[in-house]
Amino acid sequence: MNTEITEEEMRRALFGKAQPEEQISAPLVKEPVAEVVLAKPVFAPAAKKKVAKAFTPRLRVTLRVGNEFEGEMIELIHDADTLSSLLAEQDAMKVARKKYKYVEVVSVKSL
Repeated sequence: MNTEITEEEMRRALFGKAQPEEQISAPLVKEPVAEVVLAKPVFAPAAKKKVAKAFTPRLRVTLRVGNEFEGEMIELIHDADTLSSLLAEQDAMKVARKKYKYVEVVSVKSL
């Protein structure tokens, strides 16, 4: 048995016949193409649905604030729209520092 295969035989084995042996050319007939016009679909106006408000993560930061050192302190509650307790704490401190001199964080809880 001959183990050496020519390149052409390999191509036929892998990909099939390269070209069909008999080609019969049929005359090309052009069929008339109908003109297609695309129109926008008409929708009846539907009643507007209320979109459900997406869940926003919130943290409640409780602060003890005051303007006198070791004086009267009041509690201030700030709600932050974040999951990061550090960012919520920083945001609450920044808001409280505008009005109060001494600010102390008591707690950070998720809502």
